[in-house]
Amino acid sequence: MNGDARRALAFGLGLWLLLALPPLRRALEATMTLQMLVQMPLLALAGWWLGRALPPRIQAALAPWDRWGVSGLLLASLASMPWMLPRAVDAALQLAWVEAAKFASVPLLVGLPVALSWPRAGFVLRGMVLLEVVATAFRLGWLYLASPLQVCSNYLVDDQQLAGRWLLAVGAAINLVLVWRLIFGRLQGATAPRD
Repeated sequence: MNGDARRALAFGLGLWLLLALPPLRRALEATMTLQMLVQMPLLALAGWWLGRALPPRIQAALAPWDRWGVSGLLLASLASMPWMLPRAVDAALQLAWVEAAKFASVPLLVGLPVALSWPRAGFVLRGMVLLEVVATAFRLGWLYLASPLQVCSNYLVDDQQLAGRWLLAVGAAINLVLVWRLIFGRLQGATAPRD
């Protein structure tokens, strides 16, 4: 294992273990916003670092199963879906086995596959994935803002609406970055001098 892989493994495992510590875990699960927009993305980031640490021979063995990154990105998409549902967010706070499932599935079935599949994915697939991330943020943000009822039994309506506003803001920010990259990234690439 080379130095970069060792560092990636240390970052991934370190972040994963840090997030599992009871004081930090409780703090990040104290509000719906922190659980959905901080804890879960950090768990996925831990998995991403672990994916970067996989030896080349394992990555090469997985490559035929993940042609153009489709299989891995589909797995990550499917594995992340349950954690968008209010019922799963509630269950993770109430049942230890659901919490354990979240801590296992988000790094290993979301972050790690994205780390392996994103470099293999083409422009169109990456665009589709990013647009779905934006659409999901807008859908959930709208749901949490528009619902007059408490969708999570562990979080109050005010917290739910704050999460909704933050989800809309995150979706808008990602959308702006994508538009910026499409417009100005393409123009810069088109006008760059050729050797």
